[in-house]
Amino acid sequence: MHSVALLTASYAKDIERFSLLGESIDTWLTGYTRHYVLVNDEDVPLFERFRSDKRVIVPASRYLPKWLWALPPALQFVSRRRVWLSLLSSPVHGWHIQQILKIAGVLNAPEQRVCILDSDNLFFREFDVGQYAGGDKTPLFVTRKAIDADHPLHGLWLRTVDQLLGIKQRSFPADDYVGNALVWDKDTARAMTDAISAATGLSWALALCRKKKFSEYLLYGNFVANAPEYLARHRVTEDSIAVSHWDDTRLDRQAIEAMMAAASPEQVALCIQSYSSTSIDDIRDVFRLSSRDRRGPSLSPDDMGDATAFEVPKTR
Repeated sequence: MHSVALLTASYAKDIERFSLLGESIDTWLTGYTRHYVLVNDEDVPLFERFRSDKRVIVPASRYLPKWLWALPPALQFVSRRRVWLSLLSSPVHGWHIQQILKIAGVLNAPEQRVCILDSDNLFFREFDVGQYAGGDKTPLFVTRKAIDADHPLHGLWLRTVDQLLGIKQRSFPADDYVGNALVWDKDTARAMTDAISAATGLSWALALCRKKKFSEYLLYGNFVANAPEYLARHRVTEDSIAVSHWDDTRLDRQAIEAMMAAASPEQVALCIQSYSSTSIDDIRDVFRLSSRDRRGPSLSPDDMGDATAFEVPKTR
């Protein structure tokens, strides 16, 4: 079995959701070495209360390139979004910075595998993530033929991914690799960033800053799908370990309870997207009642299948 880390890129406005994610990890998860939490430098003091023997708070500046610097919040008169400036690209906003941080965090993690968890995820059943992610092959989640050419977001992201990776031929509908609680292989992530540099003639981080309209999960999934050596190191699955609410419909407590109740035995995590405006208090109350009143089934390696190995160098 290979070592497995957890990684979350978060920020101040998501701190309540992150707090619930951390609580759920501490309640239900085993089999991981560290939970790396990457946040804006000025947010580090806010997240310090979550630090523990297994949870590390990492300032974004540790992983971002030196040519990219954050505009102080006091100087952001127009944009309500956090802005990073560079002499090498146009301004970069917080959502893209989080994607870059996830990639850099995987490349710099001592562990061989990294399970990426956004702040709007939580776990509600016992789960040994080491058994799931630490075996021979890395699980790679995919939704087959889910992206049409005219999809307003994923179609655009996919075309950018093709440019970044040098993929010449693309057919639609295309596979979708966006999901929750996804596992990355560090060797594969390094090979992916090398491929970006080879296709663009730029460092991978600069290429991403100049393109902007991309998805880190589509990048990783499409790199693997187009690289036989790395595809052989992955176990492709259409079964997500998370039950997810992707649209902007606000859920009430009854709907949240129904999502948990409808989850298959293999689904151990819940994701309700923050843009749905679902009350975090409702999510927290349902989670705590669920955790107190019933313990979900522990999953064995036979239930979840095996996974893969990897290792790798440093970010440039």
